[in-house]
Amino acid sequence: MKKEILNAAVIVAALGYFVDIYDLLLFGFVRVKSLTELGFSGQELTDKGLSLQNWQMFGMLLGGVLWGVLGDKKGRVKVLYFSIALYSAANILNGFATGYADYAFYRLLAGIGLAGELGAGITLVSEVLPKSRRGIGTMLVASIGFTGALLAWVIEHNFHWRTCYFIGGGLGVLLLVFRISVAESGIFRQAEANTTLSRGNFMALFTNRERFFRFLRCILIGTSTWFVIGVLIFFSPEFGKAKGLEGVLASNAIAIAYSGLILGDLTSGLLSQWLRSRVKVMALFLILDVLAVAAYLTLPFANATQFYISHFILGFSVGFWVIFVTIGAEQFGTNLRSTVATTVPNFARGMQVPINEAFKYLKAPAVTGSVISAGYMVGAVCLIIPLIALWGMKDTFDRDMDYVEDI
Repeated sequence: MKKEILNAAVIVAALGYFVDIYDLLLFGFVRVKSLTELGFSGQELTDKGLSLQNWQMFGMLLGGVLWGVLGDKKGRVKVLYFSIALYSAANILNGFATGYADYAFYRLLAGIGLAGELGAGITLVSEVLPKSRRGIGTMLVASIGFTGALLAWVIEHNFHWRTCYFIGGGLGVLLLVFRISVAESGIFRQAEANTTLSRGNFMALFTNRERFFRFLRCILIGTSTWFVIGVLIFFSPEFGKAKGLEGVLASNAIAIAYSGLILGDLTSGLLSQWLRSRVKVMALFLILDVLAVAAYLTLPFANATQFYISHFILGFSVGFWVIFVTIGAEQFGTNLRSTVATTVPNFARGMQVPINEAFKYLKAPAVTGSVISAGYMVGAVCLIIPLIALWGMKDTFDRDMDYVEDI
């Protein structure tokens, strides 16, 4: 069983996602340092940070469609390597940023590159492993990948912010130079051989009512993740200050939260195998997420240590990411699987743009003047949406992946 699961596809997908997460979260670690050195201060550190994060997420929306379609048309393996190449190059360029404009452009490029790796990797792993083991395979990809956050935390504490970006780009380049030969999935090869089959037709997701709502459900069940990570954790210094705490570092909060997320992903993945259900585990973790967010916003914290512990709990509560991305891959046939598996997590990540803007508007002095109040209002919406979307969703644990969508 060990040899069956730890094959080349799982190893490359996990290492690629490791570098992906390093880059995705690095900006959160170096936001204040980099923007301060570039001449920004005070409220600009928050507002420019939100804006740059939005550029990255917009890139992920574009990349989600681009890489997803190419994955169904050209193959999962090609997308896996080309996306790694693009976000590695963008990381290196980010180390040369001289102002807001080029910083934003490099985050946009990075977002496009980052959009492809996870979807292609999860699609490939879900197709090469037997259905009884694919949940464990995707769990390993996500759990190993999330440790990239811990590496980014260590690197940020020991190097200049520009060097941090260079190291991230270098890791991606090393992965490409020493790449392991990965064979394309047999399921994709069969679909590719069928010249009459429509593959990677993104618009097909919108031409059939049942298929569209299936697609929409897959996106919306991940909404709360990026509220927790992109708002509560990313802006932990601001929330800490609102609770009377000084010295709270975003880098520490992110690293601690991702430690919880790794444990949560391992727990949700194993629990899914035990219960033989994706939907039940998603429901359990969404309920835990509601409780964790309520505690974070409501409870007083005597010191930074207690506040950091709450970030670990938050991270654990959104440790359903592995289940979320696996559901997206399992819900659709081979000819649309990469398109969906790539667009779903990136559209869910892209939800952070309206979430950020709503949070930014609501916390303004003219509205509530409070990050806590804004967090309550935005959080309520972001937690209700996935619970509604999950209601009535078909479970896919035992689904055979060798089927196509009738387009």
